[in-house]
Parts: sequence; C-alpha cells; structure tokens
Amino acid sequence: MAKPTDRILEIQDRIRTRSQDSRRRYLDDIAMMTDSPDTDRRQISCSNMAHAAASAGADQNDVLGAGVNLKPNVGIITAYNDMLSAHQPFETYPQIIKAAAREVGATAQVASGVPAMCDGVTQGRPGMELSLISRDVIAMATAVGLSHGVYDAAICLGVCDKIVPGLVIGALSFGHLPVVFAPAGPMSTGIPNAEKAAVRKAFAKGEASREELLKSEVAAYHGPGTCTFYGTANSNQMLMEIMGLHLPGAAFVHPHDDLRHALTVAATQRVVELSRQKGAAQRIGEMLDERSFVNAIVGLHATGGSTNHTLHLPAMAAAAGINLTWQDFADLSEITPLLARIYPNGSADVNYFHAAGGMGFVVAELLESGLLDGSAKTVSGDDLHDYASEPFLDRGDIVWRAAPKVSGNSDILRHATNPHSVNGGLKMLDGNLGKAVIKTSAVAETRHVISAPAAVFSTEAEVKEAYQAGDLNRDVVVVLRFQGPMATGMPELHSLTPLLSNLQDEGYKVALVTDGRMSGASGSVPAAIHLCPEAADGGPIGKIENGDLITLDAKQGKLVANADLDARAALGVSSLPAQRGFARSLFAGLRQQATGAEQGGGLNLLEQS
Repeated sequence: MAKPTDRILEIQDRIRTRSQDSRRRYLDDIAMMTDSPDTDRRQISCSNMAHAAASAGADQNDVLGAGVNLKPNVGIITAYNDMLSAHQPFETYPQIIKAAAREVGATAQVASGVPAMCDGVTQGRPGMELSLISRDVIAMATAVGLSHGVYDAAICLGVCDKIVPGLVIGALSFGHLPVVFAPAGPMSTGIPNAEKAAVRKAFAKGEASREELLKSEVAAYHGPGTCTFYGTANSNQMLMEIMGLHLPGAAFVHPHDDLRHALTVAATQRVVELSRQKGAAQRIGEMLDERSFVNAIVGLHATGGSTNHTLHLPAMAAAAGINLTWQDFADLSEITPLLARIYPNGSADVNYFHAAGGMGFVVAELLESGLLDGSAKTVSGDDLHDYASEPFLDRGDIVWRAAPKVSGNSDILRHATNPHSVNGGLKMLDGNLGKAVIKTSAVAETRHVISAPAAVFSTEAEVKEAYQAGDLNRDVVVVLRFQGPMATGMPELHSLTPLLSNLQDEGYKVALVTDGRMSGASGSVPAAIHLCPEAADGGPIGKIENGDLITLDAKQGKLVANADLDARAALGVSSLPAQRGFARSLFAGLRQQATGAEQGGGLNLLEQS
C-alpha cells in the first residue's frame, strides 16, 4: 500500500501543531485516570464492589474478583429502543455480549442506556430542536455509565445520527479505556429511492394523497435496521470503520444475517483482548489521533457523506483535545475523489454499495492512492491496512479476505483512477455572510452557482406558508435564520427539500441559505447550511433583507450578499421568535452554552481539554 501523500501529511501536521497544548492536556488526563486507584477494581472498597456485583447473577463472583485472578469486566453502553428501527436489533445484544465474554474468561454488564431519538420521526416538528443537543446528552449519559469505574473496557451499541458521535465523545471522556463499537446494520432494500422522492414531491404539490404518501413511506422504511439511504446514520458507520472503531467490514451487514451475530461475538472477544486486564490494552483516547480524524474526513468526502459530520467530527475531535477546522475539510475535499454514488447522490442504497465492494474496496482504493494514513491505530490490533478486507463465515467462524480489486458496479463504486468526481462531495463557502457548508455531490453542476433575490424567514413554518401561497414561484434564495445551535438547537430542515425541489423542477433558480441544518441526506437543491456566526449570535445572516441579491458559488467557495451589511444593525438572541413548550426550557442552558457550528454546535470541549 502507498504511503500518505505529502498533502495528507501536511494537513495532519498542522492539526497536530494547532492542537499541541489541548492534546497534551488530554493525554495527561488519560495517564492520570490510568494510574488512579479509582479505576482499578482491586483497590475499590468491598462495599462499592458489592453494589456493582449485586445483580450480576451467576457472574457475581467474577465481577467482584480478587487479586491476580481478576477477570476483565466490559461495560455495555446501549442506545437500544424499539421505536428507532436501526437500534431495535440491539435488544438482544447484551445477552449475546455477556455470553461471548464468558467464553473468553470475562464478564459484561450493561453500564447505561443512552437516549436515541429518530430524526425521521421529528422532521419538521418541535422535537427536532432537541436533536443536535441530544448528542451532548448522549455523551453525558455515556460518561455517567462509565463513571462507576468498575469496567476494564467498553463496547458501545449505536448507529444513528447524533447517537454515534455522542457515544464517541462520552467514551473519550474515559479515554483510558479500550472501546469497540458494534453496529446493527441496514434494513433490507425497500422501494427505489427515486420512487419515494417522487411521491414526496407530489404530496407537496397536492397531487398525492396522505394515504399514498404513507404507503410509500412504509414501503421505504419497513423493517429493523438503518434506513438504507446514505445519510448521517450510514455515514456514521463508514466513519466508525475508517476510524478503526469497528471490526473490519462490520458496518453494512444485515441485522438478521448470521455474519452479523458472529461479528458481535467477535467484537466482544476483541474488546476483552484489548481490556486493561490484558497485555494488549489499547486506550481509545490514545488510539484516536489526528491521523484518525484526517482519515475520517477523507472517507466522508470519498463517499459523499453527511453534512452533519462537519459538526460532529470537530466535536468528536475536541473531546480528544484535537482542533479540527472547516478549512481542513475544504483542503481535504480538493484532493479526495468521489468514489461512491449512494442515494441521494445516486440511485443505489447502502445494500447495493456493500454488494459492489463496500468499505473494504473504498479503504483499499484510498490507501493505494495515499489518501489514507494506514499507520493509524485500530481496534483490530494492528493498523488501517486490516480494513482493506471483508468478513465471511467459514463453518461458523469469521475469516477476513482481501477486498475485491474490481468494483462490482461502476455506477455505484469506482476506482480512484476513474472517480465519479475528482473532488469530494462537500465544499466550504465563505464571504460577507460568514462561513457555511454545502453538499455538492447530489447537486447538478449547472446549479453550483446561483444568484437570486433573497426571501427572508425566521421559521420553517413561514417558508411552507409562502410556498403554499405561491410567493416562492420565482428565482429565489430562501434565507432561513434563527435555526442555529444557540437559537433553536439547530434542527434539520429536511422537510423543506420536497418544496424547494418542486420549485427547482419548475425551472426556477433556487437555493437555501440557513444557519440551521439540512438532512445528512441533503438533496439536489443547492443549500448553504451551518452558516456561522448564526443570527442569534449577531451573524450577518440576520442583516439580510428581502430582495437582497445573494450569490452562492460552490465552484469558487463563495457566499455573498450584494448589500452593505455593515450599515445594518445585527439581530441577536433578543430577536428570537417565541419558544415555548416541548421541553425547550429544559435544554435552554445547553443552547446558551453552544459553540458555533464550525466548533461542533455543542459544548465547548476543546477549551476544557
């Protein structure tokens, strides 16, 4: 495999230099926790250990342990609930993990459950305002579970949007522990994505009934497992693999496949091998470094992944004392080819992607091209080169074989020498409106530059009302403000996609500019999102007026308003629309502490590391 290119090494080096002080403080904390008597069960009081082992049943004596015979104890952090299809399979995982741990001389306990909300259920509704905030709640809930100090390693069960980043952040707060992530896999393929999108657009026009829409949606989301489009949930799984937190090839195996069960058993056995009671202890906080995060960004670009990770990766990195910026994303996008087209960036879903060669093929191509640093450490026990492979069952046992050298379908997956695009699927925008992100991989090149008058709104409902009234039937840049982390918790605005797509289909030049988020599966309408500083923080987006000419130029990376914004007064928190009910007051403190979007839109972990 080729060595990392000079450009990759240069970006790694500048991140390392930029993060030197915060990373050193973080590693000092890991060393302190490693040596602390509070993390060694042999030094914990008998009364405390009795509480920890009281409900362990047949494992009680092994959890209590004694002296040199102390067996590793694995803490299970689970995001199980049976409302969220991707997490429903986790119901049986604790028993599988406990049994697998016993087979290799260890014990396992459910340390905590973390909340796992479904963005698909809350789209366009008040609950979506809690979505991004839930990432930090999940991180804190993970830390609460691990705070008991009776675990020698942890295994995290999560798949979807804010859940996996929250689990990573929480695990990094106990960075002295080895941690493995075990996924559940995608649901079976439903109706074609293009058919689903067509019914949504028809409903927005009033040309399809609610019964027809519901029938279509149920046919698309019809069983346990991750939704099969390439949004944040499946981007999470790609990241966990390319960052080495999964076992190789674990991301996209179906929940009911025998191989999935075997991978969960193998993940348990591996985390026991990595535990603090074994000689191969590998602490997650030391394992994940600047190489891991640069690899993650490259993987995101190469697969056309979720825009939400321009929020999550900086937040995850900050939890490890590493300072990522959007400039890092932008520079890596320029040198990373787009290898995969998965809906909404193509017609295929993740099951077809997996069948065409999947993650093993992507990792092998990127390693060969020098775009991944193969020396990055992983839970496999070696480095990232182990991940240029895929797992199979051989008489009930897992064997890993080299990833295919040829794509099974070039419409879905291509070689780095013949990519879908020479650049990654994400671009950064800058100008007199601030900084923003755009996902270009699903946007036709003819729409990469849009100039049109602004139509300014402060709520998602106002946009929908204007659409229904016909007020947007023109060339228009919809400017939706007060959607940032400080204002409303940064809800996704995915329910606007069918409306704006319809306007675009009518031949109008259409774009969206917002300090909020779109879905991680952002579609074909040019959308400058995550604009910061946000309106509630006095950002320029709050100074835009109806009729201002806005230019979104994804080719040059520009976002500008043809207006003298300096002559206008900024808005702020005092200008926010009324926010009442639906638990908004409960999370007000987290909104007030939120960082800007470029820093992750949540708690300021970098300053505290």
